[in-house]
Amino acid sequence: MPYVVTEACIRCKYTDCVEVCPVDCFYEGENMLVINPDECIDCGVCEPECPAEAIIPDNNPEAAKWLELNREYGTKWPNITRKKDAPPDADEWKGKSGKFAENFSDKPGK
Repeated sequence: MPYVVTEACIRCKYTDCVEVCPVDCFYEGENMLVINPDECIDCGVCEPECPAEAIIPDNNPEAAKWLELNREYGTKWPNITRKKDAPPDADEWKGKSGKFAENFSDKPGK
């Protein structure tokens, strides 16, 4: 069961999870991260590291709608293997719902 990143990551983009991933399966978009589910080894070490609680296992009912988005952008965006500073306003976005419709960007990260 791979893990996936959900809408909670949008505009927060904390990268604590990246630092602990043993297989480097995180990919960076302009304003969120994704996990390539085909590379994830289901170890779960990333999930408790996420301050935004944006990472869930794919057996969570909420995960179904995020699995394909993670798979698609996990092959398009650049791989990220090191922790970076979160955006300056990340804490302001943490915990907000409904971020996908107005804030998702398909642009790759930098």
